[in-house]
Amino acid sequence: MTDAAAPSSVPSADDLSRTLGLVRRIEMDPKGRAVLEYEGGLHMCHSGGVVQGGFITGWLDAAMAHALIARSGHDIVPMSLELKVSFFAPTRPGRVIAEAWIEGGGKSTCFMEARLTDPAGVILAKASSTLRVMDRARVEGAARAALEPRAV
Repeated sequence: MTDAAAPSSVPSADDLSRTLGLVRRIEMDPKGRAVLEYEGGLHMCHSGGVVQGGFITGWLDAAMAHALIARSGHDIVPMSLELKVSFFAPTRPGRVIAEAWIEGGGKSTCFMEARLTDPAGVILAKASSTLRVMDRARVEGAARAALEPRAV
C-alpha cells in the first residue's frame, strides 16, 4: 500500500513563492539586499481581516533568504538558526513590500534584518534572523533521501 499524499519530489522554490503570494522580486542586490512584493489574500487572514502572523513571518524570512542568495549565489540554501518578528500594525489583504539586508556576519553565518511595509511606506513588521549558509546540493540531496520510501 502506498501513501497517496506522499510527495514524489522535493518542492520547488516556485511552489513556496506561489503559496506565499509572491508578485515579483523588485531588487536582488549582490551587496546583500533584496526587495520582494507580495499579495496578501483573504485566504491568509484570521478574524477581522488581518493577515495571519505566519504569512507575515514567511514574507520577511523569504526576503532575508533572498538577500543572502543575492550576495552568495544560487548554489547556497539559507537555513534559519533563529528568527524574531515584531508586529507594529495590522497587515490587511493587498500588496506589501518585504525589504531585507545583511547586517553582518561571515561566510557560514549571517545576521539579517528585514521590514514589511504597505504601499504607502507604513512599517507593518520588522524581523531579525541568523542564517546559516548551506550547500544547495547537499541540502537538496538530504531532502530527496528523506522522501524516499523506507523498507520496513
